[in-house]
Amino acid sequence: MSHSPVETVFSMLNETSAALQDARAASFLEALADSGENWFLGEINQDIDEVLKKRLVKLYEDHPLEKFEKEEIRKAFQLAILKGMKEHIQPNHQMTPDSIAMVIGYLMDKFTQNDRELTLLDPALGTGNLVLAIMNQLRGKVAITHGVEIDEVLVRLAYVGANLTEQPLHLYNQDSLEPLFIDPADVVVSDLPVGYYPNDVRAADYELQAKEGHSYAHHLFIEQSIKHVKEGGYLFFLVPNGLFESPLAGELHEYLQKTVHIQGLLKLPTSLFKNEQSAKSILILQRQHEDVKPPKQVLLAELPKLSNAQAMQTMMAKIQHWMDTDKA
Repeated sequence: MSHSPVETVFSMLNETSAALQDARAASFLEALADSGENWFLGEINQDIDEVLKKRLVKLYEDHPLEKFEKEEIRKAFQLAILKGMKEHIQPNHQMTPDSIAMVIGYLMDKFTQNDRELTLLDPALGTGNLVLAIMNQLRGKVAITHGVEIDEVLVRLAYVGANLTEQPLHLYNQDSLEPLFIDPADVVVSDLPVGYYPNDVRAADYELQAKEGHSYAHHLFIEQSIKHVKEGGYLFFLVPNGLFESPLAGELHEYLQKTVHIQGLLKLPTSLFKNEQSAKSILILQRQHEDVKPPKQVLLAELPKLSNAQAMQTMMAKIQHWMDTDKA
């Protein structure tokens, strides 16, 4: 029975990671980061017995990296991460589905069609799957991505994923709401962490801090992102559907009105999410600049099921029509 390249790579990563997990009493995700690094470097840097070392070397050698496409490697690595996340799921260990990454990549390409090269920033990088999927999709258009992530295991997985897919990713292991020493990017893209931000002292530096109690992390992330995108640059956020209906929505709307132009809000099909409460939309913003006019009309749409090719084509034609008439 023949396996697809993605299944072949997943099976190798799964076997080598499980072996390293047992040998080193680590979590599957830590072992996966080790295994991915071994595969990339072509050597084994863990202190393990010789028998296991030989077995791993053989598995890596039987799967030479150059034999696989970047996208095959990313998908296989992503599947292995998802397996590891089932083991000890934390709320911040969620991965953006590929289908959503594909839609954001398509929109980013459309909105930046006059740019030959882009720098990206993702202030909530996670395992890097969202940006790596977009970078693969835009084939060389992204010169570099800056990714900020507080969780060390996730940073390590993003680092290994970027190496294996040969994508230029600069990593910053820190709280994204602390000062960022990163030049303003052409585009910000992020699946925003939703919830309360526990550090009230830090939140006090933001215009969108709550007047009382904890501030919304996703509001602060939006403000931090707007500060770190170039004037005229775009921001693509995955946001909860109720973003503009929450108790602090008034302050958010006011802040957006004076800093950005809202270009679009695209509701994703509920079928992509566990339940209606966790459903999200893609919010497209453009930072204000003297040469940038606000859109004549905001692009508002409800995306069909992404598996419905015909409906998706119709929707893409509508988006294209909006761009042709609005940006004319």
